[in-house]
Amino acid sequence: MTRTSLDRAEAWVARLFEEGGAAHPVARSVARALVGAEADGLKGHGLSRIPTYLGMLKAGKIDGTATPVATRPRPGVLAIDAADGFAYPAIDLAIAELPAVARAQGIAAAPVTRSNHCGAAGLHVERLAEAGLVALLFANTPEAMAPWGGRKAVFGTNPIAFAAPIPGRAPAVVDLALSKVARGNIVAAKQKGEPIPEGWALDPDGKPTTDAGAALAGTMVAMGDAKGAALAFMVEVLAAALVGTHFAFEASSFLDDKGGPPRTGQLILAIDPEAFGGSGPGFSARMTTLAAAIEGQDGARLSGARRLALRAAARRDGIALPADLVEKHGPA
Repeated sequence: MTRTSLDRAEAWVARLFEEGGAAHPVARSVARALVGAEADGLKGHGLSRIPTYLGMLKAGKIDGTATPVATRPRPGVLAIDAADGFAYPAIDLAIAELPAVARAQGIAAAPVTRSNHCGAAGLHVERLAEAGLVALLFANTPEAMAPWGGRKAVFGTNPIAFAAPIPGRAPAVVDLALSKVARGNIVAAKQKGEPIPEGWALDPDGKPTTDAGAALAGTMVAMGDAKGAALAFMVEVLAAALVGTHFAFEASSFLDDKGGPPRTGQLILAIDPEAFGGSGPGFSARMTTLAAAIEGQDGARLSGARRLALRAAARRDGIALPADLVEKHGPA
């Protein structure tokens, strides 16, 4: 593999997408998201997505020239239409405009419709936390998990992300799929021809499997069993029914160029802590106290700490570009 700086990697990825038919600002938005995920060690949402994204772009499953549009149906709602394009420009628009709405209203919501794969969801809420807001993101994804007790997929892996600012340091970030592992991990294993651990997924017959291909053809196992399936239902309501877009079982796959646009959804919530302080100590002071209580225990760490360490290493040492993509598309 060829290692290169994050800036050069972003420029290289953006070039690939522009050559594939994406508009310049769209290509830059996608590149930032993929390289950011790769730098954080989230390879299932990083550079491994390039071939699939380019295939979807070429097939018209993603409109690489789409411009997201924001409207204000209510004072606290910033409704965004991703227009069957990549999710990233639509989420960029939400992150740019939500802080002002949240500060004016105390709390604000951005439903994103006609969207697509939103990658590493934690990166999006982290940006809102860097602006001083507490943020949540819910995303529904194409069918991958059965309801508890069932065998046919109805829910996606349906990630939830959360971020909160802490004075003088990076925000605390929680980012989790509601399957035992993110589906991107299985995609990456299939690309490498590697097995997956037992317990991650079931094959099409509902039997445990270590074969990544069989897992992708079957269903994911919910995190926390029945509790995880219940949370997946909750996200399906928040990110699809409430937003007015496709349910998981109606969406086409994020993993190939078959079918029409997936038209999945996201719901982003942003909260201004200053509107919720009451008469007690300020939010910042309370967050400092909470962080100290966690980190004061040997072996304990705040959510997102590992990603920050990997990010720092990537900024120092660069990231590796996949050799097959470099061979096909040229060096950075």
